[in-house]
Amino acid sequence: MDETETTGLRARLIDAGVELVTAEGAQALTLREIARRAGVSHGAPRRWFPTHLELLSAIARRGFADLQDRAAKADSGTGSDPRARLTALAGVYLDFALSQRGMYELMFRHDLLQSGKLGLRETSLPLFGTLVELVGRVRPEADARILAGALWANLHGIAQLWGWGSLQLATDADDHTPLLIAALDAHLGPEER
Repeated sequence: MDETETTGLRARLIDAGVELVTAEGAQALTLREIARRAGVSHGAPRRWFPTHLELLSAIARRGFADLQDRAAKADSGTGSDPRARLTALAGVYLDFALSQRGMYELMFRHDLLQSGKLGLRETSLPLFGTLVELVGRVRPEADARILAGALWANLHGIAQLWGWGSLQLATDADDHTPLLIAALDAHLGPEER
């Protein structure tokens, strides 16, 4: 088997996993189902991904790349104002979390992120680095890493609770945007209007 064929089969397995997680969620990502959808034997994924976690990590990297692309597009239209850039980034994050629920769940699985040899941490950290940099520009007196972590946790919580329907029930809100603005105001101080 030549290198092009190997690369093609590897990509086909990842593509099948991305389609599966998008359609059915992270719980559907079994080696057997990914292989079936890729049109290979159920043992074939082991040739390119020695462990199930390595295949899941490769699928999650695609999710991080997609989120990073969406964030870059949103950021390109906001100018240099760090608050506007944070608002755009937070909006993209919530929209991604709510529209790509299976991928989002996979991307933030602790067991994948902790596995340093899989390179997923390096894939996930640049976006957090951008968040830290922007928070530091808005709140230079604060510990930007801690404040960015708290803001991220708040956004993650909004995404989870909105996805479950809990926030709509509790707040009677029909849009998550006011919650996003409230989270930014809580962590960064109210925006001067």
